[in-house]
Amino acid sequence: MDKPLKVPPPYAIASVDNALRIATMLQLEGPLTVTEVAHRLGVAASTAHRLLAMLVYRDFAVRDADRTYRVGPVLELAAHSQSTAARLRAAALPHLHRLVDLLDESANLTVRTGATVRFIAGVESRQTLRVGSREGMVFPAHRTTAGLLLLADLPPDELQALYAGKEDQRPDMDALQADLARVRRNGFDLNEGRSERGVVAVGVPVRAPDGSVLAGLSVSMPGARYEKERLPALVGTLRKAADALERDLDAPPHE
Repeated sequence: MDKPLKVPPPYAIASVDNALRIATMLQLEGPLTVTEVAHRLGVAASTAHRLLAMLVYRDFAVRDADRTYRVGPVLELAAHSQSTAARLRAAALPHLHRLVDLLDESANLTVRTGATVRFIAGVESRQTLRVGSREGMVFPAHRTTAGLLLLADLPPDELQALYAGKEDQRPDMDALQADLARVRRNGFDLNEGRSERGVVAVGVPVRAPDGSVLAGLSVSMPGARYEKERLPALVGTLRKAADALERDLDAPPHE
């Protein structure tokens, strides 16, 4: 078995992690207030203010006249105010919060770009021992729960073309095809430590009206807390959340 791709640093610096998370939120969501940032990070408003002030100083953020903060020159080239990912994220966040309320495990929404996936939305569990936010993080698609759900939607020729000429990034295609066949058959994916050591994730696809897979909706938990007997219930809860998100995405926009 391959080694897990992501291993948290042994001496994580909370202030650095929080600053990076703020930068990701500003890039994916748009303007935020100090209060909103403090709530999302679970820190005091004074702490959020200091972090934002440093991001402004380094041009990662800009403070507007209405006291909101938005992406600065360093990030704005990659910011898309109403991109597909931004709209998908906005629609998904209420459902992620409900998943966390129901399961008390961290919930994520992930999209694919080529052979990688990016976590575009995440809500952390309130438990002391929990899987932290993955917002903004990028992983090889074949190593993640949502990545396999998204790859399973590709026709065989597109899948082969995706990895053509990428020998250094190319997975074992026979093993990948077997994984994708299992995902198609089951309609969900279970990831036990494939992406990160000690982390278990369960995910289901989020589909567009034409049936194509837009994203992967998943919950992540410490491996020590996962019980295989809970798998059907976890999948059922995720499926209901994905169905509700699909209905919201298919609904006409409010005037």
